[in-house]
Amino acid sequence: MQLWTPNQPLKNGRFIVEKVLGGGGFGVTYSALEQRTGKLFAIKTLNPIQQSQGDFHEKQEQFVNEALRLRGCQHPHIVKVHEVIQEVGLWGMVMEYVNGDDLGVYVDKHGHLSEDETLRYINQVGQALECVHQQGFLHRDIKPNNIILRDAKQEAVLIDFGLARKFTIGKTLSMTNSKTEGYAPVEQYERQGRFGTYTDVYALAATLYSLLTGRIPIPANYRKDGDIPLKAPKQFNSDISDRVNNAIIKGMALEPQDRSQTGREWLELLNPKSHPRQQIQEIQNLKSSKMDYTRLRDFLAAGKWKEADQETDRVMLAVTGRENWFDYKSIPSFPCEDLRIIDQLWVKYSNRHFGFSVQNRIYQSLGGTRHYDEKIWKGFGDRVGWRNRGNGNWIDYNDYVFDMKAPLAHLPANFSIKGDWGYSARSSIASRLVDCNI
Repeated sequence: MQLWTPNQPLKNGRFIVEKVLGGGGFGVTYSALEQRTGKLFAIKTLNPIQQSQGDFHEKQEQFVNEALRLRGCQHPHIVKVHEVIQEVGLWGMVMEYVNGDDLGVYVDKHGHLSEDETLRYINQVGQALECVHQQGFLHRDIKPNNIILRDAKQEAVLIDFGLARKFTIGKTLSMTNSKTEGYAPVEQYERQGRFGTYTDVYALAATLYSLLTGRIPIPANYRKDGDIPLKAPKQFNSDISDRVNNAIIKGMALEPQDRSQTGREWLELLNPKSHPRQQIQEIQNLKSSKMDYTRLRDFLAAGKWKEADQETDRVMLAVTGRENWFDYKSIPSFPCEDLRIIDQLWVKYSNRHFGFSVQNRIYQSLGGTRHYDEKIWKGFGDRVGWRNRGNGNWIDYNDYVFDMKAPLAHLPANFSIKGDWGYSARSSIASRLVDCNI
C-alpha cells in the first residue's frame, strides 16, 4: 500500500508532495508542487483501503478511465483534470488546485447564506452538472463539502468525482451504495436501481436546503422507512421565498418520478425568468411593427446556425437604424417585442442551448450586473467559448462553433465579438432583458 508523504518526489522529481488535502471512501487527494513551473496541483489516488482490496487492479483501471472521461467535462465550475500519472504502480489524477473554502466550511464560518448568494452558487453548479450529465455521468455525491469557492471570487467549483458513474436512462444498474447521509436520494441506498439525472437533482436540492438553513436534511431512508415528512426549509428560515422553498421540496421528492427529472428542469423552477419554457410555446407572430423574422425562423429551423447568427445581426441593425456596426447605446430602447421574438426563436430551435436569455442566465450566475467588471466579463467569455483559454484572447468570428456541439450559450454572437467592447453590448442586453421581463 502507498500513502504519499510531505516532500516525497513524484515522476522523477517533477512533482513534490506538500500535504494531504482530504480523503473519502475511495480516494485521497494531495497538494503537489510542480518544480519546473512552481505551480500547485491537486493529485488524487485511490486510498489505502481501496489499495488493500482484492479487486484493486480493476478499481484502478476504472479510476483511470473515468479520469480520462472527465477530461471531457471542460467547464469553469468543474475542477479541471489535466492528466494521469503513475508512481510505483499507483495511478494519480492530476487536477487544478482550487484555493478556497468548501461551502460546508464557508457556512460554518458565516452561518446560513442569503438566498441571492446561494442561488448564484447553485446555478453555477447546476450548469456544471448539465455538462457532467451530457457526458453520460452522474456525480452521485453533491454536497456543500464538494463545492469549493475560489478565493476572492464568487465562483463555485464542483469537485470530488470519486463516486461518479456512467448511467443509461431507463436501465436498471448496479452501483455501490456509497453515499452522504442527508444529501443522497433513496435510490442510492440500494445496490440496484434506476439511476438518472434526477439522482443528482435530489442532492443539489438538498445542498440548497442546507446552505439556506444551516441544517442537514433528514436522510431519505429515514423519511421512507419511518414515513417522516420533509420539513420545509422555510420553517427554519423565513426569508426563503415561496418559489425557492417549493423548488427545494420538488427536487427532494422521495420518489424519483416525483422530482424534476433533469438539472435544467429543476433550475427552471428556481429561475423562471431565466428559463423561458412557457414563453417559447407562445411564438404566434413572426412580424413585429418593425421587422419580419420569418427568414430568421427558417434558418434556425434548418439548423443553419451561422446564417441565423448573421441574420440576427442584420435584423438588429435594421431595428436600431444602423447599417455597418452595432451601436450598443441604442439597446436600452430596443423594442421588447423584437428582442422577445429573436430570443424565443433561438431558444426554441436550439432546445434552450442558445439564446440571449440563456446567455443572460450564465452572465448573472457569474455575478454580472449593469456595471463593468473585467473578471466577470472575461469569465463569461471563457464560459460560452468566446475566448481562447490558451492565450486569453477573444476568438475571431471564423473560429466560432456553428453547431450544437458549441458550448452552452455560444450563440448568437455576431454583434458582440469585439473583445472588451462587447461588454457594453452584453451588459446592455442583460439590462434590457430584465426591463422586458424576458
